[in-house]
Amino acid sequence: MDISRVAEQGLVLLGCGKMGSAMLAGWIDNGLPPASVWVMDPNPSEWLKARGVHINAELPQNPAIVLIAVKPQMMGDALPCIRNFGGGSTLFVSVAAGTPISAFEEAFGTNSPIVRAMPNTPAAIGRGITALIGNEASSSADLDLAEALLSAVGQTVRLDSEGQMDAVTGVSGSGPAYVFHLIETLAAAGQAQGLPADLSMKLAKATVGGAGTLAEEADESPAQLRINVTSPNGTTQAALEVLMDSENGFPDLLKRAVTAATDRSKELSLG
Repeated sequence: MDISRVAEQGLVLLGCGKMGSAMLAGWIDNGLPPASVWVMDPNPSEWLKARGVHINAELPQNPAIVLIAVKPQMMGDALPCIRNFGGGSTLFVSVAAGTPISAFEEAFGTNSPIVRAMPNTPAAIGRGITALIGNEASSSADLDLAEALLSAVGQTVRLDSEGQMDAVTGVSGSGPAYVFHLIETLAAAGQAQGLPADLSMKLAKATVGGAGTLAEEADESPAQLRINVTSPNGTTQAALEVLMDSENGFPDLLKRAVTAATDRSKELSLG
């Protein structure tokens, strides 16, 4: 992040729930002075009060960045306090789900640089991944700044078009819930085979977490990693024949799940 510019002009964080708190912690850990951050939140937490940032105070005249992290249903009440920053050099970055760039252009003007981003919940531990796309008024420097800002909570990827955001929602935005459900059901299956509930859950959590880390860090593809652990006619192959069934296995099930999430994201974006 260009700390000098942000520190000099200030950063406004609109909403400081779980995602806003995770990002704020990352910025401060990366060297952003707390005194250069203004947070607008109707119910500031005790954690936030201890950060040394400005809370619900008079905002700077020309902040470098305004990051919008309120829930979509609160947008109407929250945007008026930052509307006057539109049309200038202030970069608007939104992590609000289901709110398209056009809604912000209507509020701030089409000449305002606006970046829409979709992080996911592992951002809370700095292991998230955020997809982002800017409007036509966003320069490459604006996108670089937004990317640096969002990298405080994990990896970032840039999209080719805003239309891809719904599919991103279906894969990485909603995806952590799919994995959590996998852990639940894997633990329940172990318990059904006679394992104590707490032991089965510990095995399931560590297995999914470890496999995910291995998939990220290994040079081999996930497909090759699967092959590596599958001995011919062994226990893993027996299980995979069930999971990879073309009609009732993971391929069809996850395709339908991601499609359902993507379709719902499109519906929400249309209001």
